[in-house]
Amino acid sequence: MKGYTGDMIRNVALVGHGGAGKTTLIEAALLSTGVINRIGKVEDGSTVSDYDKMEIEKGYSINATIVPVEYNKVKINFVDTPGYFDFIGEVDSALRAVEAAVILVDASSGIQVGTEKAWNSCKEFNMPTFFLVTKTDKENVDVEKVIEAIKTKFGSSVVTIKEPLTDEEKDALMEVVAESDEELLEKYFAGDSFTDEEFNRGLVGGIAHRMIAPVMVACAMDGSGIKEFLTELVKYVPAPTMNKEYQGFDANDEPITRNCDPKEPVSAFVFKTIADPFVGKISLLKVISGTLAQGVELYNMRAEKPEKLGALFFLRGKTQSEAGTVSAGDIVAAAKLQFTQTGDTLCDKAKHIRFPKIEFPEPSLYMAVVPKAKGDEDKINNGLHKLMEEDPSFAMTRNAETHQTLLGGQGEIQIGIITSKLKEKYGVEVELVDQKIPYRETIKGSSDVQGKHKKQSGGAGQYGDVHIRFSPSTEVFEFKEELFGGSVPKNYVPAVEKGLRECMDKGPLAGCPVVNVKAVLYDGSYHDVDSNEMAFKIAAALAFKKGIVEAKPILLEPVMHIEVQVPDEYMGDIMGDMNKRRGKILGMEPQAGGGQKVIAEAPQAEMFKYAINLRSMTQARGSFKMNFARYEEVPMHLAEKIIAEAHKHDEE
Repeated sequence: MKGYTGDMIRNVALVGHGGAGKTTLIEAALLSTGVINRIGKVEDGSTVSDYDKMEIEKGYSINATIVPVEYNKVKINFVDTPGYFDFIGEVDSALRAVEAAVILVDASSGIQVGTEKAWNSCKEFNMPTFFLVTKTDKENVDVEKVIEAIKTKFGSSVVTIKEPLTDEEKDALMEVVAESDEELLEKYFAGDSFTDEEFNRGLVGGIAHRMIAPVMVACAMDGSGIKEFLTELVKYVPAPTMNKEYQGFDANDEPITRNCDPKEPVSAFVFKTIADPFVGKISLLKVISGTLAQGVELYNMRAEKPEKLGALFFLRGKTQSEAGTVSAGDIVAAAKLQFTQTGDTLCDKAKHIRFPKIEFPEPSLYMAVVPKAKGDEDKINNGLHKLMEEDPSFAMTRNAETHQTLLGGQGEIQIGIITSKLKEKYGVEVELVDQKIPYRETIKGSSDVQGKHKKQSGGAGQYGDVHIRFSPSTEVFEFKEELFGGSVPKNYVPAVEKGLRECMDKGPLAGCPVVNVKAVLYDGSYHDVDSNEMAFKIAAALAFKKGIVEAKPILLEPVMHIEVQVPDEYMGDIMGDMNKRRGKILGMEPQAGGGQKVIAEAPQAEMFKYAINLRSMTQARGSFKMNFARYEEVPMHLAEKIIAEAHKHDEE
């Protein structure tokens, strides 16, 4: 595939609900331009775009894939994105590499949740947006009804465009086209007509500024409308060179810009990484400015290291074709970059620039991974770190308290795919289990106890004796001594404190860490020969175990602060469900774009699968954020079950 200049490139992401036909549309585009001789099918695993073994096995897109289509001397770099909501990170990555997005709408299904989500993503990225109504060959579809629904749902910017445009259609578009350009607006009010060149310029400008969102119609299976669709993309999608300034930061974090111009200093943004089992790591680059060439040494701003470009190639699905020089505005793949990760900027060594990283959504579901075979922990960690290079939208953390490795993602499907890849690529099998809850123990009352350790068995003995008062505290652990008359020598006091602190790790109820306890050492006794630090440490431990039990110990659980965003119609379900989770509604806030934000608190124990339940309750229209707030007492009936379960595990 030859190199193209920026004005002859169109970068377009295909987005929308799962099953709307994004992958099949690319097949139709490739067929109509003679690249393939028959359309591949998703269900057969024979498409150019869904080539990953797991995509073939599952029957849906998991990764964003680059598929260029050459049409009328222009290269359209299609980025095929997954429709499942779990893979929103892939959509976010794709939208950083393109100048426009096409939202596909299945004519038989109409507007779906994924249509709304895609529109919201485009709005968030300020992305020029097209709609394409697909699958028009199905029985009983009413295309005009679907188009009207799109216009009603997404507002007055949505307009129908057919190729070629009739004079009547041009007249209908005249006002909105005029509003995109001051010169055209003056002409419009003066009653003058536009030339074809002016009309097209105004239409492209209106699309570029999101004042116009064209609706088109095409059917992949019978090929109708495909060439017209490609023609419209070539005519109306803003070329990369239209984007006058890309915002970034210099080495001092001062704002700086680059133009999409081959004469400017070179800069490229890494929007995706592929872990190829044969080639190794492949970095997908959007060339922002300048010209890339093999063998050139660039600078990685994040890693603060030089990075030499080895092989450069254009991808079409899994097919690679060597790239010589790559001009600003194009998308290219680079193999085996040593330090580079997704979200990095590569730039001229003398002209530093760093473009903003990709902001991935916070994980909404965490599951613990447990190896099926003992001793596989290191393999799991290594495998997950490599998978995170390919998909930085999931998180991996190690909970030092519960000793669990936690995987965080957007839902069960994403987490399931990650564990499948662990087995497939790195030969490690894992089970997914619920997180353990980091309970705490504390005391509600006070106690006054003696801890005495006396051991006499030939040779030197051991003797330590302490009297300690225990009571609640606002601090995690508070220690004081009120000794008098040398009952316990001062040099043994640190040993007493150490003995108590070591006991705080494991409480008497369920073996959880103990918090908010005050201990006052006020009396005791010692032996001139047999007393030592160890004896007093043991005596303190005995006092702790006795004293905590006598001071009304209770179990504490983490309580989370939750903010749920939902459309108005689901408010009743959300509030009723939160009450079932022992939650408290703290307030509600109407949102600017419609819907409500529900602010609540609920125990963490009730919230582990909330991402799945919320998706089900709101047909995936709801979202939430959750943060730790504080610890609160566990109700007695639940505490008894937790304590019994902990003792059962101890016995095992």
